[in-house]
Amino acid sequence: MSGPTVADLRRVAQPAGHLERRNGEHWAGVLYMRRLSIYVTWLLAKTPVTPNQLTWVMTVAGIVAGVVLALPGLWAAVLAALLVQVYLLLDCSDGELARWTGKTSLAGVYLDRVGAYFAEAAVLVGLGWRASAVLPDWYTVLGLAGALGAILIKAESDLVEVARAKGGLSAATEASVAQFRSGLLALGRRVLAATKFHRIVQPIELSLLALATAVVDLAAGNLTATRVLVVACFVAACLQVVLHLVSILASRRLA
Repeated sequence: MSGPTVADLRRVAQPAGHLERRNGEHWAGVLYMRRLSIYVTWLLAKTPVTPNQLTWVMTVAGIVAGVVLALPGLWAAVLAALLVQVYLLLDCSDGELARWTGKTSLAGVYLDRVGAYFAEAAVLVGLGWRASAVLPDWYTVLGLAGALGAILIKAESDLVEVARAKGGLSAATEASVAQFRSGLLALGRRVLAATKFHRIVQPIELSLLALATAVVDLAAGNLTATRVLVVACFVAACLQVVLHLVSILASRRLA
């Protein structure tokens, strides 16, 4: 059997409106990775590989990216950025394969979220380790603190669904995210969202920023640029933990 065509696969695995989800699709996925992932999914559809197995490999790629980033030298930053791209590719393909094979499951959703937690934390810890002159030092601590902040931010979002489920409510709608009890808070959220500062702690953006700072460090002969990035990630994570919590409590997501 020749298997499905790419066009057949795309109709099922990338249904209309899927890429336009407000909170479900990363910009890099829309911009280029979904154009590549469908071909990887097409190849995988001919194999016995399961969506959950792909998710496990995705998680490992994200963790290894953080380990590699902790190593010195420009090559390590380059390899870490490539591994994060592999992570993104598999993050796209596991869902596509699940939709095509009909093997979507709560376990798959759970593993995907766990993978995101691990990858985000690993890259931040790796960056802090990379910036450290003597291990451990304050940059190591800031990297760990930034990772904890990133995990807390994700947990704040996920706990909304836990709270709604315990209250006997269905999942929050995307529209409720933008509905605030205060017009001033709604305006503040839009202003902050427009700055995109929250993305600095996300693996894709952070791996590219780490690569850029590695180039600057190589030219300067020190680790100043990487250390500035670590401090910026720590500050951004701390702000997000507080602001995201306020945003959730002030929105209609828990109503």
